[in-house]
Amino acid sequence: MPRGDLFPEVAPYQSGYLPLSDGHVMYWEQVGNPLGKPVLFLHGGPGAGAGTVHRRFFDPNVWRAIIFDQRGAGRSTPLGSLVANTTPHLVEDIEILRKFLGVERWLLFGGSWGSTLALAYAQAHPEAVTGAVLRGIFLGRAVEVEWFLHGLARVFPEAHAAFSRFLPENERADLLASYLRRLTNPDPLVHGPAAQSWSVYEGSCSTLLPSFEAVSAFAQDRSALGLARIEAHYFVNDLFLPAGGLLSHMEKLRDIPGEIVQGRYDMICPAQSAFELTAAWPRARLTIVPDAGHSALEPGVRTALIAALERCRTLA
Repeated sequence: MPRGDLFPEVAPYQSGYLPLSDGHVMYWEQVGNPLGKPVLFLHGGPGAGAGTVHRRFFDPNVWRAIIFDQRGAGRSTPLGSLVANTTPHLVEDIEILRKFLGVERWLLFGGSWGSTLALAYAQAHPEAVTGAVLRGIFLGRAVEVEWFLHGLARVFPEAHAAFSRFLPENERADLLASYLRRLTNPDPLVHGPAAQSWSVYEGSCSTLLPSFEAVSAFAQDRSALGLARIEAHYFVNDLFLPAGGLLSHMEKLRDIPGEIVQGRYDMICPAQSAFELTAAWPRARLTIVPDAGHSALEPGVRTALIAALERCRTLA
């Protein structure tokens, strides 16, 4: 997809690896203006990892953009590890990174699972958050997981059929459990094809129009393993979210402004969740992109996200 409206490619001015608990090591980087306004990029999945294109959402003259790979994802190690990998662990990891980099408060920028994690972090540490720009809202509810696993067949029947038929017929009654068994099998000949099948399914349903580029990115071995294994692990554990879910704790964000960008035809995370989040968050502004699906790189979504960031420049 054309990406001309993003900012030019930029290299990190600082990067490194930060030891965490339970043998995990986090990859992190900073791009843009070292004296700029801090903004934290939260990638999707869980388990997808961040890419170099994500640096280009942030005006390098304005933002001190901090990008990291969550436990088990991307360049963090060990890849695909499920040991001590829960939402509370990720929230604590973000706090460790904030203190390590000497950030007092920062803007949160995340989409899909990144929106989920941003909300969980903001509810745990509202004092550290100036605002949030969120895209493709996923609230981690059972109905949303059910939609991903089964409901997508209504719109993408061929993609769902391939996803289901990857498994032997006697394993299709419980797609999530069957995939998780394969994804956690130590044999690469077992977990590798399962990871690719899961990830290609997600990539195939992520854009308004078919995108070979999107599917190819999801299908890469390292991306697929982190995404599929960790995503299935989180799904089977109700995303490790607090009792009552995220919407039950939105009063903690009552003083935090939010920008919500949602593709009208987002099939991975349908717009109902964005609408319900906006209703529960008085300081949030909802932008519906009429000609977009789920991907942050779709033209209308990119434009809306950059405009939202521009509006957040004045946040203290």
